[in-house]
Amino acid sequence: MLTNNRDRKLLRAITRYQTYRDRRGILSRLTCMSGKAGHKLWSLLSASDIHRDAQISPDTRMPHPMGIVVHAGAVIEPGCLIMQHVTVGQLADGGAPYIEKGAYLGAGARVLGSVRIGAGARIGANAVVLKDVPPGATAVGVPARIIPNIPVPDPNQG
Repeated sequence: MLTNNRDRKLLRAITRYQTYRDRRGILSRLTCMSGKAGHKLWSLLSASDIHRDAQISPDTRMPHPMGIVVHAGAVIEPGCLIMQHVTVGQLADGGAPYIEKGAYLGAGARVLGSVRIGAGARIGANAVVLKDVPPGATAVGVPARIIPNIPVPDPNQG
């Protein structure tokens, strides 16, 4: 169906555009144009605003891509899970977020400015993140408070 896997199709179109935008030749230009057209189509169908120049890993997952906004300078590494209505953008002073692999961004979260979200970090629903989140930590609230990752002891160990 047309609306199945909208996130995958959108990310494939962005990757196709980025791969061929600087290459020469008619075939490269046509492929780049198809990436642009695909980006526009899947952005419209998914109601998201992900800039074509944002560096997003193709295996980033967006189960509900409705309302996701990603700035052109943002970097999103592999294995991230981004829920609906998330904003990854800049503040007035510039700079865009860097999201490391395996991070989770809850519904409605805002990650703003030149911040780094560590590997495996979790951002709670509707949190507003304005400072770095260490790997494995959780950020919740407005503005976000950092809750460190507390290891749970293994009950099988004595």
